[in-house]
Amino acid sequence: MADPYRHPHGPEPSVSDIRLVIAASSMGTVFEWYDFFIYGTLAAIIGRTFFPSGNATLETLLVWAGFAVGFGFRPLGAILFGFLGDRLGRKYTFLVTVTLMGIATAGVGLIPSADTIGLAAPAIVLLLRVLQGLALGGEYGGAAIYVSEHSPPNRRGYFTGYIQASVVGGFVLSLIVVLSCKSLMSAEIWNAWGWRTPFVLSVVLLAISLWMRLKLSESPVFRAMQQEGEIAGNPFVESFTYPGNKKRIFIALFGIAAGLTVIWYTAMFSALSFLKAAMRMDDTWAEVIVGISAALGMSFFVIFGGLSDRIGRKKPIVWGYVLTLILLFPAFWTIGAHANPGLAVASERAPVFVVGPDCDYNPFASEQRTECGKLLGDLTGAGVTYRLSKAPHLVLQIGGKAMPLGTYPWNNKKARTAHLQSWLNGAGYSVDKVTPTMSNALMVGAMLMVLMALSGATYGPVAALLSEMFPPKIRYSSMSIPYHIGTGYFGGFLPLISSYMVARSGNPYEGLWYTWAVVAIALLVAIWGLHGGPPRDYGDDVS
Repeated sequence: MADPYRHPHGPEPSVSDIRLVIAASSMGTVFEWYDFFIYGTLAAIIGRTFFPSGNATLETLLVWAGFAVGFGFRPLGAILFGFLGDRLGRKYTFLVTVTLMGIATAGVGLIPSADTIGLAAPAIVLLLRVLQGLALGGEYGGAAIYVSEHSPPNRRGYFTGYIQASVVGGFVLSLIVVLSCKSLMSAEIWNAWGWRTPFVLSVVLLAISLWMRLKLSESPVFRAMQQEGEIAGNPFVESFTYPGNKKRIFIALFGIAAGLTVIWYTAMFSALSFLKAAMRMDDTWAEVIVGISAALGMSFFVIFGGLSDRIGRKKPIVWGYVLTLILLFPAFWTIGAHANPGLAVASERAPVFVVGPDCDYNPFASEQRTECGKLLGDLTGAGVTYRLSKAPHLVLQIGGKAMPLGTYPWNNKKARTAHLQSWLNGAGYSVDKVTPTMSNALMVGAMLMVLMALSGATYGPVAALLSEMFPPKIRYSSMSIPYHIGTGYFGGFLPLISSYMVARSGNPYEGLWYTWAVVAIALLVAIWGLHGGPPRDYGDDVS
């Protein structure tokens, strides 16, 4: 019987070796995810600069579409760099990915605005997002496998938990850099050009990451495969022909990657967007609360990774899925009630009803076709919840009182916004940005910590689990492909899909149903496909 405390491919690395492996891999992952997340953190400014339309909702959707483009190309990056990682080695492959990411991110900060170069601006942004997606498709698998293949079996979940936490670290770093830059600049400078600084700083982060990673040696597993002549001829093809691997890939895609990524993105990105837009919270306050919650919540990824070494990988993931289905809506309802209590009270005391014909709303149009559509667009832009029903004649009711739509300036968007705000103010609404009280900020932070704990439970054990699911010779490809399809499409398109659902319904909580449905599917697949009991070593079947 194999000794669980021995490394399966040679002597166990020394403590200093393990520390260097974890530090270099984790810091590189932090920097690479920083590069990717800085785009989402600055979504509003990017929308105004590169996707100007005169419609705030449309600009937001276009930015999230660009965000989704990067995620959409992650599977292709997984195929490309997975092939290289299984053929040429783990170390040099993720050196290439971090370099590509740093250059592409710095490029976003150097693109002239759409006002200067027209449609070329969004086109270049989308091209750079494609390069970022390709790079990230190779980064995560390389870092996770590199740490996993240096780890003894009984500590694999704990050590790789740092890689999982470093993904959150990239998000936290993006917020820290943004807030620091904003604090050092006037609002005018920040909005004019200062927002570009966090992008350009990625060059510095790239240099640090390369310096750390160049000090690493190749993983012991890959070295052993080289010595034994076990390198895969075509890792991509063999990933789908190796016995039992199709089932493993299916489980990794639908039972692991899809579920964990929608929880994580909802916990951080959807929450940040929810606070800034629907709840009208001051942007800086929203960023600080989410950033602190994410920083504190990083510990859950390491905790649950270590816990999975003792109780198995399946239990934390299944528990996390079940609790997410139970707690997702109550957590966001609590966040909404405390983020902007005045808005919540006004919505309850003076609900907004829109009834009328031709009330279809197209969030992708810069201006709506019908009067009802224009009214829905104005309400959505104001972040006001409304209830919609059909009727022969258009009526807007706020707090039971019909508004005089005959005076509404239908053909002047700016005048409509002012007109609507006056009606809402008269009914007790405030569409101004609000600063939360300390008690309310703490309650919002507490709910975000709950969401981070759920993310940690489902994400913390995953690097170890995915490494164990696939045989070493095709591990990089077999692990990266389902992971990046799951995270790239189910997670990457989450902000776009949920924003679209909110815009169509007028309900700021409507987009959570997308998360709920994906997690429900992931739960069923995980219960069916993942094995229970203690962790199994490389290449063991999951059935």
